[in-house]
Amino acid sequence: MQQAVIANAAQAIHWADLGLNPIALDLGFLQIHWYSLAYIAGILLGWYYLTRLIAQPGAPMARRHADDLVFYATLGILIGGRLAYVFFYQPDILLHPLDVLKLWQGGMSFHGGALGVAAGIFYMARRNGLSWLRIHDYVACCAPFGLFFGRIANFVNGELWGRPTDVPWAMIFPGAPDGLPRHPSQLYEAGLEGIVLGLVLSFFFWRTDARNQPGKLVGIFLLGYGLSRFVVEYFREPDAQLGTLSWGLTMGQTLTVPMLLGGLYLVATASKRTPINVD
Repeated sequence: MQQAVIANAAQAIHWADLGLNPIALDLGFLQIHWYSLAYIAGILLGWYYLTRLIAQPGAPMARRHADDLVFYATLGILIGGRLAYVFFYQPDILLHPLDVLKLWQGGMSFHGGALGVAAGIFYMARRNGLSWLRIHDYVACCAPFGLFFGRIANFVNGELWGRPTDVPWAMIFPGAPDGLPRHPSQLYEAGLEGIVLGLVLSFFFWRTDARNQPGKLVGIFLLGYGLSRFVVEYFREPDAQLGTLSWGLTMGQTLTVPMLLGGLYLVATASKRTPINVD
């Protein structure tokens, strides 16, 4: 396999030849990165789509609740995503605690961001006497927007590349070791976690009665994301500081296992729950 990868290097696509630049706008005193814009685009599109969803009969919250939720979800993404990355992927950052705040240097975990959003939903629902599980269902349908743009931003940044391969679409990323052609795993994740999962959730929301079974949509999301991430990890280069863990899985796969189990439980028990509607 290694010989085939080396032999294919001359025909591989060079990321540097694509003319991509992680910086979207450079004003000298201020640099705006595509990664930041990806977060903004994901949140705004997710909020817009959420307003479309809650306009349907039997929604678990009103428009004012959705507007408040955007604030709590954004905080959850930033705080949860950053802290989970530090604790699970780069604990050395804790040697310099102020570096935890340097979000502009990169380093976010989806699993932590998801927990942060869940905490924000729970707080907002509890404060307003709403069904937190049904709100989770609606928010889950919006999450693929952020996942798609986030993975595209990873590709534009030339980071989180895949493992060496000899497939015809293999790419050589500037920062990858040995200069070997690799899977553009960022695009695999954008397609599976963003487009495919988004379409699946859209089908279940608009074409079935899943939204009337509390927990079903968020369960489908957890299963869809979990399966996508677990599979793509076999094509994605493990984090250099961690590698493959002693039990044979990467950290990404390990953190995905609870999501898969939770998703299975929520889908299996959804029909037993009674929806709570908001007038």
